[in-house]
Amino acid sequence: MVEVNATMKVQYYTASTLDGFIATEDDSLEWLFPLGNLEDSSYPDFIAEVGAIAMGSSTYDWILRNSYTVAAETGSPWPYTPPTWVFSSRDLPAFDGADIRFARGDVTGFIDDMHAAARSKNIWIVGGGNLAGQFYDAGLLDELIVQVGSATLGTGKPLFPRRVLSPTLRLESVHQMGPGMVELRYTVTNPADRDS
Repeated sequence: MVEVNATMKVQYYTASTLDGFIATEDDSLEWLFPLGNLEDSSYPDFIAEVGAIAMGSSTYDWILRNSYTVAAETGSPWPYTPPTWVFSSRDLPAFDGADIRFARGDVTGFIDDMHAAARSKNIWIVGGGNLAGQFYDAGLLDELIVQVGSATLGTGKPLFPRRVLSPTLRLESVHQMGPGMVELRYTVTNPADRDS
């Protein structure tokens, strides 16, 4: 078992519509782009503290399909430098030069490797909601950071498809990001802590 730095966190950092969806049914993020500028958000400070990434296959597929757009915005079709675990039951292509590790099975089987790779920095659950829910179910999710946009979709991919009731989420901060978004930051009380 890897010794974990007490300040290291597993964080689900994402954007959501006002009605709780992170993407449309076909994984489009077009609702998000008009709402704000990434550089005006907490993202630059957040990503500087990320040492490893956990990503779901739908998010990875989106990056694959939109690699030209991603490259135009970030300078590379793969926008991340930390090692990334992509959780998928399918065989997926890798990006040349990227540190991508494909993972199948329970998230608990990979957490020690992620902690070791993060080197005292945080682990970011990029997406989606179901993957974040798996970390939550295993008692591994420490923080939920949601940038809520002034848009609704009616249907789509849910932010966090779990039933989570008070007092599990403790609101730590609220930060307005211009006229279109607000960031909510929650500490998550892990299931093991709730039972004691």
